[in-house]
Amino acid sequence: MHTMEAVRIAMVCDFFHPNVGGVENHIYMLSANLLRRGHKVVVITHSHPPDRVGVRWLLPSLKVYYIPFPAIASSATLPNFFTFLPYLRSIVLRENIQLIHAHASLSSLGHEGILHAHLMGVRTVFTDHSLFGFDDAASILTNKLLEATLRNVDAAICVSHTGRENTVLRARLRPSRVYVIPNAIIAEQFKPSPNTTATQTSNNITIVVLSRLAYRKGIDLLVATAPRICAKFPNVRFIVGGDGPKLIDILQMREKHLLQDRIEMLGPVRHSDAPKVLTRGSIFLNTSLTESFGIAILEAANAGLYVVSTRVGGVPEVLPPDMVSFANPDEDDVIRAMAEAIEIVSAGRHNPHRAHARVRGFYGWAEVAKRTEKVYQTVLETEPYDFWTRLQRTLDLGTFAGPIFVIILVVDCLFFAFLEWWIPEREIDKVQMYWNHQRFVELAHEYEEQQDASLCKDACDSN
Repeated sequence: MHTMEAVRIAMVCDFFHPNVGGVENHIYMLSANLLRRGHKVVVITHSHPPDRVGVRWLLPSLKVYYIPFPAIASSATLPNFFTFLPYLRSIVLRENIQLIHAHASLSSLGHEGILHAHLMGVRTVFTDHSLFGFDDAASILTNKLLEATLRNVDAAICVSHTGRENTVLRARLRPSRVYVIPNAIIAEQFKPSPNTTATQTSNNITIVVLSRLAYRKGIDLLVATAPRICAKFPNVRFIVGGDGPKLIDILQMREKHLLQDRIEMLGPVRHSDAPKVLTRGSIFLNTSLTESFGIAILEAANAGLYVVSTRVGGVPEVLPPDMVSFANPDEDDVIRAMAEAIEIVSAGRHNPHRAHARVRGFYGWAEVAKRTEKVYQTVLETEPYDFWTRLQRTLDLGTFAGPIFVIILVVDCLFFAFLEWWIPEREIDKVQMYWNHQRFVELAHEYEEQQDASLCKDACDSN
């Protein structure tokens, strides 16, 4: 059935269940579908005290290592370069890992996983989920760290062509080593309400916003435009779901303009509850200032909503142009695009059920897993960099950064040699498979039939 032999993969990232978000869901769904294709997958992430430390199991038979590192901000751990190595070495040897797949530019564990992998002869793949700029201090430092990490990576994956161009420029990668594999959704989970008709009445226009309430998601733009939209269109109301540092700004705006009856605040929304929220609306509004793909836009369109979005990043690549109205990230243009969308929806020129039928076939996790598998195969068939090549490529980072990261690389090798002496590989117990391959496939099929993408169900740790 599969031409590729089973690969033992470790997904490494700071962002994973029980946190909920685009990266978390991507790792979970990709892992579940790779399991279904017969591969062995484990996830390595940081702990969530008091109950998320150690080894846990998620459906369908996904093993998760919660390393006892605390998160310092936005669910990311403190970059330390070396303290992660003893944990990673133990897991890689115990699980006989062949390939480390790291995710997210802001994940310290992801960067460190790639740094340490070559010491154990493990191949590396990196998926970038975000876009970053080039001209502010935070972006400059992040980009240099990313460049150093990806200097010797075997392959990189981006979720859009715009993201690919951004990552190639930021990390100075060879374009031939960077692939584009988009995000995906389970279409059956996002369906229009059966009561939704093709013609929307002008008295019932509900705008849905589901987002992390943070600056880069354009919440300041939402705060500025929502009162003007409410004033211009008396028949419009908002439903806002999400949590974040900008929540207080929306609440203050609602109080200031006396819009408590026009703007409904839902607070944090679990991913499993998102379809119920989306089906309450007619239009989905995305005001992001930067977006590599925009999975929320795809979910909204699949649920039958007409989309209004800022034209940023990879968003224009997601949907056909007749299903979305784009705006520049400024107040007046967002209001113009929203007026256009309200006219289209009110006139009945947007059919939710037809939109769902079109979008459901665009992006599927089975296809994403198959394309990712081909990247793995390409990586495993190529020769890895030897140590001296790694040193030279690292030294080429620049006059200051090059020597610094060469020192880190050499110290990392010395620390690994110490661990090899202190805890020899022969003293590390190897993990025995709890289920054979057929049992993995059976569990994955059961999972697929249930169409359950929730990150909140744990499987037992024994059979």
